[in-house]
Amino acid sequence: MALKITHECINCDVCEPVCPNQAISQGVEIYEIDPGLCTECVGHHASPQCQDVCPVACIPLDPDHVESPEQLMAKYHKLTRLVS
Repeated sequence: MALKITHECINCDVCEPVCPNQAISQGVEIYEIDPGLCTECVGHHASPQCQDVCPVACIPLDPDHVESPEQLMAKYHKLTRLVS
């Protein structure tokens, strides 16, 4: 499942640079995560880097974008062009 940033976000900008898929960008009010690019860092790291660095813990799982570990790995391969 992709992650999402809630309105508790303080726009500190620590999450965006650590995202290996460039899924995080500045939105109108707060940072946003593109669910089409978010793999929860599967394939890159053992844990979601944005969650690890967030000082206010405002990045939960997004229940609107449920994905299994296998689906996240397939998305990782697609994004890194390892799957044709």
